[in-house]
Amino acid sequence: MILWLFLAFLQIGALSFGGGYAAMPLLQSIVVDHYHWISIADFTNLVTISQMTPGPISINAATFVGEQLFGMGGAIVATLGVVIPSAIFVSILAWLYEKYTDMELLQGILKFLRPIVVAMILSAGITILMSAIFDQATKNVHWRGLIIFIVALVVLRKWKTDPIVVMIGCGVAELISQLVFHLL
Repeated sequence: MILWLFLAFLQIGALSFGGGYAAMPLLQSIVVDHYHWISIADFTNLVTISQMTPGPISINAATFVGEQLFGMGGAIVATLGVVIPSAIFVSILAWLYEKYTDMELLQGILKFLRPIVVAMILSAGITILMSAIFDQATKNVHWRGLIIFIVALVVLRKWKTDPIVVMIGCGVAELISQLVFHLL
């Protein structure tokens, strides 16, 4: 079973072009939909925790899933699986980019890949947004979650506030909201 964990994250590491957020649809497909290692709610929590902790999100996610399944050994195996392909690809691509940076074909390929990466990131964002705003069982709207989402989006886009500050502020707002609604 731990071999499947390694191979799953090796696949995620090898096929996740465009950064950590672009890896989220593939990560969800493999760990939630295919292997059923975690639920969609746990996946949303995984993304949240991975975003809040230092380091690349895909490495944090691999470590989280590996630890949940097999403890520290699983965390190490999953992390190695996701890192090895990237280390190899980046080394090769850095050499190729340096050697062929002025090549029109290379620039054309990079220009072609940018919208694909944006679509992958948007797809992951929509999945996480739906999970955060709608109750998965009842499909009811979490109004506090929706309000916090809108406020966070406005603060991030309009005032260019540091995302960590926004996350802490939203966490405090939700804590206060929970306390107020609990007291009523």
